[in-house]
Amino acid sequence: MNRTDRLVSMVMLLQSRRVITAAQLAAHFEITERTVYRDLAALGEGGVPLVGEPGVGYSLMSGYCLPPVMFSPDEAFAFVTGGLLVERMTDASMRDAIRSAVSKVTAVLPHGLQGRVDRLRKTMVIGVRPPTKGSVPLSTVQRAMSEGCVLRLNYLGAARGEPTERLIEPLGLVFYLDHWHLIAWCRLRKDMRDFRVDRIVRCETLPEPISQHPGFNLNQHLAKCMVPERSEFAVIVVPVGLLESVRRFWGPTIIEEETTGKRARVRFAFRPEGFDYVARWLLSLGTDAEIHSPDALRVKVADLAFATAKHHQLEKT
Repeated sequence: MNRTDRLVSMVMLLQSRRVITAAQLAAHFEITERTVYRDLAALGEGGVPLVGEPGVGYSLMSGYCLPPVMFSPDEAFAFVTGGLLVERMTDASMRDAIRSAVSKVTAVLPHGLQGRVDRLRKTMVIGVRPPTKGSVPLSTVQRAMSEGCVLRLNYLGAARGEPTERLIEPLGLVFYLDHWHLIAWCRLRKDMRDFRVDRIVRCETLPEPISQHPGFNLNQHLAKCMVPERSEFAVIVVPVGLLESVRRFWGPTIIEEETTGKRARVRFAFRPEGFDYVARWLLSLGTDAEIHSPDALRVKVADLAFATAKHHQLEKT
């Protein structure tokens, strides 16, 4: 990044933060603090109203905004791609907002770039199944989370006939397995819990701020949930054409993938109590799947196959 681009980016970063230190600016732009001070001095000389307080950091004077910056073609294409993903992976509460935002951005682009962006939007398809529609819009959950406060949920669990009331401390919002999941500390269960957003019947933000969870890391928590400590591991080989189906079932728990020619070797984890489910899923693949390990899984699938043939009176002698 040349200095001019860095100075513009620095103003945009200052504009997005209430206050930021020289050390944070140096880390963000991968420069020295001495260079940060020179850049801040240059911005001040150029008319940018900076406010600095020793021991606190730097900020922009209240009311100052950077004039609109023109998007590069790559930035415009990235924005359109992100908009299409939002339309496909969220619900109606956010689709209208992202369409409006994309339209506003497109309107300020040069005429030639507008045509290219429009062509890109018409020729791109995001092949993701939209999440199930729930009672509470996703945007409502996002607004509630942004407050950093305790939430009161009425939540309908998968195995329950009636919703239960939960007081939770939201810590993350994640999209996986075709659904949005709210990761939170549940005061009822006194543990971290995963709440599917489409099963939230009601969501209310309370004035009480959430407590600190210094040992919590969202990525580490998700990794632990996907591949729990008590796990079994299976290794199978399938045609490359079936790889997407395997990912759809086991994507979050896949440990390794290796493709050789027209065959793909996949190693994935599963809970011990899900042994029968894995065997029945493999049986559905017929002769397309080769089970390399564990041996017990191979035996289980064979037993199921013989039992199925006997049930349909097709057992060979």
